[in-house]
Amino acid sequence: MATSTSADISGAESIARANRARSYINFDEPAPMLETVASLAPPVTAQPATRLDEPRLVTTQPLVVVRNLAKHYGAVTSVAGVDFVAYPGEVLGIVGESGSGKSTVLRLLNFEEPPDEGATYQINIDAYRELNLFDLDRFSKRELRIYNIGIVYQNSHHGLRMRNTSSGNVAERLILAGEREYSRLRSVSKQSLAVSEFPVDRMDDLPMRLSGGMQQRVQLAKAIALKPKLLLLDEPTTGLDVSVQALVLDTLKRLQRQWGITMIIVSHDLGVIRMLADRVIVMRHGRVVESGLTDQVLEDPQAAYTQQLVHAKL
Repeated sequence: MATSTSADISGAESIARANRARSYINFDEPAPMLETVASLAPPVTAQPATRLDEPRLVTTQPLVVVRNLAKHYGAVTSVAGVDFVAYPGEVLGIVGESGSGKSTVLRLLNFEEPPDEGATYQINIDAYRELNLFDLDRFSKRELRIYNIGIVYQNSHHGLRMRNTSSGNVAERLILAGEREYSRLRSVSKQSLAVSEFPVDRMDDLPMRLSGGMQQRVQLAKAIALKPKLLLLDEPTTGLDVSVQALVLDTLKRLQRQWGITMIIVSHDLGVIRMLADRVIVMRHGRVVESGLTDQVLEDPQAAYTQQLVHAKL
């Protein structure tokens, strides 16, 4: 009779255990442990489909509409066939090299010079709606400028009386509007200077004794004293230190956000335009070569000149 070895016994036991384990496994049914885990999990409820907002179109009428704006000085073309619109509360930037005509556009919009024949300039304000502002008489243009259009010049000497006090410069705009009460002139001037972040303890200083940044703030306070609908800014930060530029830009951004003033800003500094402007138009030789959303134009310029302008600033 053959004697079983320990190796044979252990092998037989292993086969028996494997057969018993196989008898418990049915691959057509879930494992008992998986069923237990599934029974403990919270029931899954169907989530309603997310409803996206329908596309919304801009239905607001533009505040400013300019068509076929042109200006020639003899044989020199400064502005030729410029068209654009600016919406309420929007900041529209105008960029271009020196001599591109961008500052001339602002002078024309501020009625400092007459345009060539055929230009149209409209502002969506009750008393002037549907009118071509270039056709108004000089008294109506003056009234429109006093109440509804403010301007900040690149050179403070163009916008301020250097031998009048800072508060007196602001009060001048109120006087033009018919205000004669001294206390009222004083209080409104102080408020306007404070909004422009001018140190009110220096409101009686002459502008000629102020720094360039403070002079720009006085100009801004004068321009917004009557809360105009349209604010024109001609290179407002040129010549200022970088830190002062940032403060002036922060003030402009805050005013635009809080008061909803429509601004048209001219600058050759693309950083200023990138920070302030919602849309931008690019000018060269008096013509618009490209326009669109600021990020779109500066990040993906299409016109060859715009590409050169952007890359030159990088």
